[in-house]
Amino acid sequence: MAIVKVIEVIASSTKSIDDAVQNAVTECSKTVRNIDSVYVKDIKAHVKDGKISSYGVICKVSFRVDE
Repeated sequence: MAIVKVIEVIASSTKSIDDAVQNAVTECSKTVRNIDSVYVKDIKAHVKDGKISSYGVICKVSFRVDE
């Protein structure tokens, strides 16, 4: 029987929302194995001088736990 664990992480990027999600996966992959999926729970953008300066995401990362 497979057990799946979910952790919540926050990541950001100055490029795009996609890049922020990729940063979340990249950082999690450094210490977590068997990542199956990422659910983007929330998205926000920081604004400076009338322009978007960075993007932030809150993600739920799911991974299988080794038996």
